[in-house]
Amino acid sequence: MPAPAAPIIAKWIDYFQCEFKISKNRSTKLGDYRHPFKDKGHKISVNNDLNPYAFLVTTVHEFAHLLTWNDHKNKAKPHGTEWKHNFKRMMNPFFELQIFPADIHHTIISYLNNPAASSCTDLSLARALKKYDTHLSTTRIEELPLNTVFTLKDGRKFTKGERIRKRYRCVCLDNGNTYLFNPLVEVLLATGT
Repeated sequence: MPAPAAPIIAKWIDYFQCEFKISKNRSTKLGDYRHPFKDKGHKISVNNDLNPYAFLVTTVHEFAHLLTWNDHKNKAKPHGTEWKHNFKRMMNPFFELQIFPADIHHTIISYLNNPAASSCTDLSLARALKKYDTHLSTTRIEELPLNTVFTLKDGRKFTKGERIRKRYRCVCLDNGNTYLFNPLVEVLLATGT
């Protein structure tokens, strides 16, 4: 995370007596929060492959879950009004310190009008954060021309199809099935096709 943000996060970890873990990459989620159970306390994990700004946004997202749990237990929806309020409040110290570059700052301000369950479901915020990724050997589906063949990390090959609302309809060349892909999914260009 950006260095000036670390003391704030460290205070939160200490204050909430939270187990904070940096996890290996999980393709299904960027971070995770687990409320206290039996003799275990709060647990937060954040993927280790995120750029510093995405890491910080994800960390604040998970701490907003922790604060919401402390305030409301199971009576609040995971990404309901209470969580949205806490997420906005918990972002303020980082705005005051001017942690984020201008493009991310403006995008987060817009995102805070109605935060989503995940920063990657808000395409504008996800695009702004991805600009700061250092591992750019992949390409996003939205950058590929129509009918381009690409592969996923698991080796399956697809042909990029037309955009349907927010997603791209792609056909799997291995089994003929059609799948809908988020425009920001990172893929590899297929070789030898």
